[in-house]
Amino acid sequence: MINRLEAIVAKYQELSEELVKPEVLNDFNKLKTLSKEQSDLKEIVEVYEEYKKVCDDLKQAKEMENDPELKDFALEEVERLTLEEANLKEKLEIMLVPKDVNDGKNVIMEIRGAAGGDEANIFAGDLFRMYSYYADKNGWKIEVMHEVEGTSGGYSQIEYMVKGENVYSKLKYESGSHRVQRIPSTETQGRVHTSTATVLVMPEAEDVNIDIKESDLKIDVYHSSGAGGQSVNTSNSAVRITHLPTGVVVTCQTERSQLKNKENAMKMLKAKLYDNLLQEQEKELGSERKNKIGTGDRSEKIRTYNYPQNRVTDHRTNFSIMELDRVMNGNLDPIIDSLITEDLKLKLAGSNEL
Repeated sequence: MINRLEAIVAKYQELSEELVKPEVLNDFNKLKTLSKEQSDLKEIVEVYEEYKKVCDDLKQAKEMENDPELKDFALEEVERLTLEEANLKEKLEIMLVPKDVNDGKNVIMEIRGAAGGDEANIFAGDLFRMYSYYADKNGWKIEVMHEVEGTSGGYSQIEYMVKGENVYSKLKYESGSHRVQRIPSTETQGRVHTSTATVLVMPEAEDVNIDIKESDLKIDVYHSSGAGGQSVNTSNSAVRITHLPTGVVVTCQTERSQLKNKENAMKMLKAKLYDNLLQEQEKELGSERKNKIGTGDRSEKIRTYNYPQNRVTDHRTNFSIMELDRVMNGNLDPIIDSLITEDLKLKLAGSNEL
């Protein structure tokens, strides 16, 4: 650990020297890149300097234990500094865990009603509202890119972008099958039904080199439609793009402009192709995937929302919270924090990251 930290300090000092050179100061792009790189290292350098000072102070305190007049004071200092050293060491270990390169990115989310018919679609709508409240609490913005409303409410499918600071770092754990247990409004005998909705979270692929050839695309335009198929736009503004090599299909109809819908559809296509690439890379890790919190597969049941018991349970960490009402109003932090903590434990134990 010390060797890695010393290398980081050396790199930080090297960047500091580079940033004052005239040729760097006169090159905005290079200045921006090097400043970002230095900023990413600053906190760990500061914590390491604090750690080294505490280690030096602890060494001196232990030496004072041999002085009868200072022994009581020295013992108190040794106890205090030993605890501080352990805390700083743990903090450094966590900071040295490799970060997911996608953590700082915006995301494109897709929610679909799955098993349960109308109730599944209604639940998909509930999940969308839950994530909307959570985004609002974090100061993020949501842009709906495509939606197909359910006949009894909610959505059979909705795709949207979440923009803000470090969005993927929080929402990346949400991919999978979400299960709800409750009495539907259409249930006449008071029986609890179980339905599911699937969630897919993909990092935005704007700055990723995804090779998409025009010849590989089939682009269709048509009238936008609302729930039940009624036309909500008399012009051919809706866009459907099929990526022929992979069979991936994306649709966008939320904008009145065909050009804007095509632009949003291309963003969704890039995100889906990038997500497929990430999934393929993870598959190459083979059995190491067993150590992960989740595979990102929508067929994997990750969470249950039990309305009669007002309970939410995340099955990956066995974390339960008896505050379903608050969770559905966007209070997702306790659940996501438990997932982040478990993910860090796995990484510190040598497992691959999510």
